Amino acid sequence: MYLTHLECPRCGKEHPADRPQNLCDCGSPLLARYDLAAVARTVVPEQLPLRPADLWRYREVLPVADPRHVTSLGEGWTPLLRAPSYGAEIGVTDLIVKDEGLIPTGSFKARGAAVGISRARELGVRRIAMPTNGNAGAAWASYAARAGIGATIVMPLDAPTICRRECVAAGADLRLIDGLISDAGRRVAQLVGDSGGAIFDAGTLREPYRLEGKKTMGYEIVEQLGWQVPDVIIYPTGGGVGLIGIHKALHELRELGWISDRLPRLVAVQSTGCAPIVRAFAAGEERAEPWADAQTVAFGITVPAPLGDELILTALRDSSGTAVAVSDEEILTDLRAFAAREGLLLCPEGAACLTAARQLRAGGWIRAGERVVVLNTGAGLKYPETVDVSGVPVLA
Repeated sequence: MYLTHLECPRCGKEHPADRPQNLCDCGSPLLARYDLAAVARTVVPEQLPLRPADLWRYREVLPVADPRHVTSLGEGWTPLLRAPSYGAEIGVTDLIVKDEGLIPTGSFKARGAAVGISRARELGVRRIAMPTNGNAGAAWASYAARAGIGATIVMPLDAPTICRRECVAAGADLRLIDGLISDAGRRVAQLVGDSGGAIFDAGTLREPYRLEGKKTMGYEIVEQLGWQVPDVIIYPTGGGVGLIGIHKALHELRELGWISDRLPRLVAVQSTGCAPIVRAFAAGEERAEPWADAQTVAFGITVPAPLGDELILTALRDSSGTAVAVSDEEILTDLRAFAAREGLLLCPEGAACLTAARQLRAGGWIRAGERVVVLNTGAGLKYPETVDVSGVPVLA
């Protein structure tokens, strides 16, 4: 394993990687660091097509030492789908969707769960607890069950019902709360504190290895494009782990010498009903203030106070990117329009990225001919209420 240590991006303090870790003493999430020079001497991109088509093909830059601890359901290597009809309609002629809806548990959250649970298993963790807006809880419950680890999942009442059912089916200790994910987070903190160390907090960015699973989206995009980077990557941003992970992957790829110095411009997409990152980015702030009365149909991005706000904003500015807020009405309109033209039912978070692409092209931020990759982070079938069928005629 090439993992060397954990590093705090805020204060620079290094932490050992051989024991379970949560946040730095200063309150910042920690980032896994690798001996990338050694990785570059060991593996070259031409070797990767000979490996299995899952995220573990990038094992040298993942934090699991013993393959016996790898907990997998075949996650990763999701397709890049060109969207010529919808792309032509909005003026983005080279529009590509990376469809994470085909991953186990139906969302990109399985990437973080696979790596996070595998590393927790290797470090001797016996039970995890986490707050979730739905999909992450379903994924971590499923992978915890496969690894023989206990899972306590705290979820808002308004989360998608299917996610609740997934947790129960996986044998998790599911607890519902009448509130937002921030309220669920406070309940998890209480459970962890009361456990005397028996429960490990696996909440978003509170442990460093979920991010490592999510970063493989960045590795895959680049490999699937022939080791070329696109011009723009658009990502639905709640907790922001995927965006931070893609940014981390791009820097690792550059240090490995597998891509050139040019990086894609990263776009964080939020809802007008919950846009703390958009507001902070527009104001030039380094931190995001909590969003009051957060609510949106794109439930996965309803995160009023993301722990990784500094890292998200850094990724946007470092890549010359931007942040966009879109309305629920536009999300649902673009979701239907895309399905009618391309045949793929996106999750509302993925559809939000299409709305952002349309707006950014109309405003000239996305230029003609640029290659744009949009992340569809989950299966649209998990959100049946996004398509209104009440007006469909019933035949006699």
